[in-house]
Amino acid sequence: MLKQVHDPAETVSDVVFRQIREDIISGTLPPGAKIKLEQAKERYSIGISSLREILSRLTTENLVVAEGQRGFEVSPASRRELLELADLRIVLETHAIGLAFAAGNLEWEGRIVAAHHRLAAAERKLLAGDVSRTVDWVRYDWEFHQAIVSACNSATLMATLSSVFDRFLRYHMLAESFRGKPVVDDHRLLFELSIRRDVAGATDIVRRHVQSGVDHVLKSGRIA
Repeated sequence: MLKQVHDPAETVSDVVFRQIREDIISGTLPPGAKIKLEQAKERYSIGISSLREILSRLTTENLVVAEGQRGFEVSPASRRELLELADLRIVLETHAIGLAFAAGNLEWEGRIVAAHHRLAAAERKLLAGDVSRTVDWVRYDWEFHQAIVSACNSATLMATLSSVFDRFLRYHMLAESFRGKPVVDDHRLLFELSIRRDVAGATDIVRRHVQSGVDHVLKSGRIA
């Protein structure tokens, strides 16, 4: 996920992989941008061979497209992929909610409370017009959704959901606008339903939340 804390055990390649991935998701490297190896080598301070390996890894998430001998480019954005990612996120997140609500304990509830507190604080500042908090909101949004499903007891499910969430987030970053009070209201209601362990209610909110996100991105006119 964006803005992860640096792990001392990470290799240089791990750090650069994360940096390039974040640059793609944030839109710093926009859809369709050519990734010129010599320029990327200087920008990320890493060798060409390691850079090729990193970009090849990113192709597995469909964030980068390999162009044979011509190099690499950032994967294009499309309405079709946005809709596919939305469907996949709903399937994964609602399944994880069912598992987490059945297994969650008091510590799990505490994680949800803390994550929603941070998210709500960032959202209040965004609603007040402080767009400098967008980066905080991006991080806290994922941490909140992650906390809700964190008791699902499936590392594979969590990793897959994280990847899909980030790819879905890339489209929101391209839209370049905050959804405002409706998304804040969704998060508050999802928080309340999670604490009550209301699986049906929470899954309904997630479906509506994701679909409204799709509508917001499409209305922005940034996606063909």
